[in-house]
Amino acid sequence: MFLREFFRAPHAIGAIAPSSDVLAREIVRLAEVAEGSVIVEYGAGTGAFTEEILRRKSPEASFLAIESNSALVEVLKERFPDLTILQNSVEQTPRLLRQFQLAGADSIVSGLPWSSFEADLQDRLLEATLQALRPGGTFATFAYLTGLALPAGIRFRRKIKGLFSSVSISRVVWKNLPPAIIYQCRK
Repeated sequence: MFLREFFRAPHAIGAIAPSSDVLAREIVRLAEVAEGSVIVEYGAGTGAFTEEILRRKSPEASFLAIESNSALVEVLKERFPDLTILQNSVEQTPRLLRQFQLAGADSIVSGLPWSSFEADLQDRLLEATLQALRPGGTFATFAYLTGLALPAGIRFRRKIKGLFSSVSISRVVWKNLPPAIIYQCRK
């Protein structure tokens, strides 16, 4: 099903296979989910990161998963019936946090394909991210090695380095298809 959704909307899905368990463990660790009281996931997909977030987060922490693809939302609802899954745009994250009476996110884990987005969409989503994060909050996202040298990948890296107080880049996660790196960004 993931592959079908990729072919239906490659710019929105961005991958031919779900993220690996290894990538999920590392991105959730770098997002500092275990320490957060409000966690948001962007592009929850089929739940690769979602499952790891649920494993690592504190039982008292609030967790909102955002996914725009209706077919993937149905998969997520079946897999995680007790989870708050919102079929919406990441651009609406600040409003969604207010709707759930949450002041801001401590941790945002992103599964979005940033390198496939046009510049203005990157800008809007990053602006929403900055509005949604609490001061000192962590935003973690990944990029495939194959996209790092593409103009959109270079543009995204420059943008996050200019917007966040610090940006760290992980070692390569080779056990993923395709291999990836993780950006750990602190507001």
